[in-house]
Amino acid sequence: MSLIRSAVMVIVAVVAASGGVARASGPCSTPEHRQFDFWIGEWRVLTPDGVVAGINRIESLHGGCVIRERYATGRGYSGESLNTYDATRKVWHQTWTDSAGLLLLLEGGFDGDSMVLEGNRTTADGRSERQRITWTPNEDGTVRQHWQVAPPDGEWTTAFDGLYTRQAATPAP
Repeated sequence: MSLIRSAVMVIVAVVAASGGVARASGPCSTPEHRQFDFWIGEWRVLTPDGVVAGINRIESLHGGCVIRERYATGRGYSGESLNTYDATRKVWHQTWTDSAGLLLLLEGGFDGDSMVLEGNRTTADGRSERQRITWTPNEDGTVRQHWQVAPPDGEWTTAFDGLYTRQAATPAP
């Protein structure tokens, strides 16, 4: 009996020393790391007038440390983003790139009941413009994505307004 107990104690000591116990909860398991989980899923994206804008697959990767978005319209346009919570700076970061050559670098966080990420980009003609994307989970399980742009000192205008509705799993776009 003491041999079994000794063996169990050795196993527990080895697991604890190897960090196995700490890894069970994971480095990205804090509540802040879970703030964007409402967006994970298979989505059909609709414009305000009900037209299908595209299909979006949002998945959690790398032990919950990364959220990857893969979007496609089915009409030749596609894009992808990687999203992560930077715990050292306490900020969410998104890198978006697409088939039109657009690169967006956005940062922000959870504000009220929405995820709000903002950034600046230089347009093809050298002008600067601000970008802001807000994702809001709705009570019915849908998610609204509202993308706005503005000149440095100007008013925000809507670039895209989409309603995400869950759909059955499909192959990645």
